[in-house]
Amino acid sequence: MNNISEEERQKILASSPVGTWALMLIVGGGMVIAWLLMYYGVFLPRGHIG
Repeated sequence: MNNISEEERQKILASSPVGTWALMLIVGGGMVIAWLLMYYGVFLPRGHIG
């Protein structure tokens, strides 16, 4: 069932999690874009409160 060699296993474990970083950047970028849309699309058009 486990047919990878020890060298391949060590190579996989030593590599950085590129997919995780990419997913974090996508989610973080989406959150920044959503916040900017809320700020410029909802909060600023309502004007100053006070």
